[in-house]
Amino acid sequence: MNNKQILIVTSEFPPLPGGIGNHAYHLALFLSKHSYSVEVLADQRSYDLKNDLEFDQKVSFVVKRIKLRNQRIFMYFDRVIKTYNSIKRSDLVIATGKFSLWNVAWCTLFLKRPSLAVIHGTEVNFKSFGLRTTVNWALKRFTEVIAVSNYTKKLVSHLNLKVTVIPNGINTVVWNKDHLECQELKGYPVLTTIGRVSSRKGQLEVIKRLPKLIYDFPEIHYHCIGIPTEAEDFMVIARSLGVESYVTFHGAVNDKYLKSALVTTDIFVMLSTESITGDVEGFGIAILEANALGVPAIGSKGCGIEDAIADGITGYLINSDDITSFKQAIHAILAKHERFSKEAITWAKNHSWECIVKDYIEIIAQYHEN
Repeated sequence: MNNKQILIVTSEFPPLPGGIGNHAYHLALFLSKHSYSVEVLADQRSYDLKNDLEFDQKVSFVVKRIKLRNQRIFMYFDRVIKTYNSIKRSDLVIATGKFSLWNVAWCTLFLKRPSLAVIHGTEVNFKSFGLRTTVNWALKRFTEVIAVSNYTKKLVSHLNLKVTVIPNGINTVVWNKDHLECQELKGYPVLTTIGRVSSRKGQLEVIKRLPKLIYDFPEIHYHCIGIPTEAEDFMVIARSLGVESYVTFHGAVNDKYLKSALVTTDIFVMLSTESITGDVEGFGIAILEANALGVPAIGSKGCGIEDAIADGITGYLINSDDITSFKQAIHAILAKHERFSKEAITWAKNHSWECIVKDYIEIIAQYHEN
């Protein structure tokens, strides 16, 4: 029986969406399945705590929330105090997310514990000198750093840290095609992006290339599913290009609708770009989720997506502004769609959390032995 006490400090956590929260939740879930005693310390992200508490009561590990306050300075103090007290009870601490890196680094000035920093991308790519300097200081306080992609690892290569790459994972029990109904989506080919509608996620990059894609694929349709943060602005641009009838923004949807829409998608597309503040795609978990349902993908080079797509096998990696490569990738996938679909499912299974958690356990075991 494993009695090691693991503390995960995270800036995001379900039930609200977010890649960092998704990762933290599954790491906690699968470590607890391997008999680790897991405590999660997470920020409350909405003033209605009811949904958070209902979610927390259903999980197999302990979740403690940092209360959201109007006066954020009091929230910061509360975060540090609770983190310090939780670290005292723990054998090893894992920090994920910008605030968590700072928080745990500060606490370990006074408490000596093995500590792992999980870096996703944006938090190690800030353009602000102040933010970049403080994050770099924090990372140097950790025993080891885990990067979710080789791209993210490169972002901290100048710091001479001990960095291990462990890719993001998916819960294949949840992401499978069994008993899913099809949500018919118009168009052929059906291109779909899942994620907050924003410049970073790349929906606008696809929209801007639709005028030329239509020449090769006159029935093409682009479906965007996710919180419609910049949807209105993007639709204005679609109208100016004369392609508004080829684009549908579905908004935020429930899991059932999302999965049923993916099942009828021909190609998942994520042409992510870097924002002016340094916000980047550190991996692209939505790609693996689409893969698990048999959907091949096309994604951008120059970001963490390079680790999420097996180029030429589960889809293609392209430069987001290369329309020729975009067309060629669509033609190639449609010509051998069944083969790409099978490879995508296998690729997703290789990234199941059942596999990924073993890499974390291997690292944790080293410090347990010490």
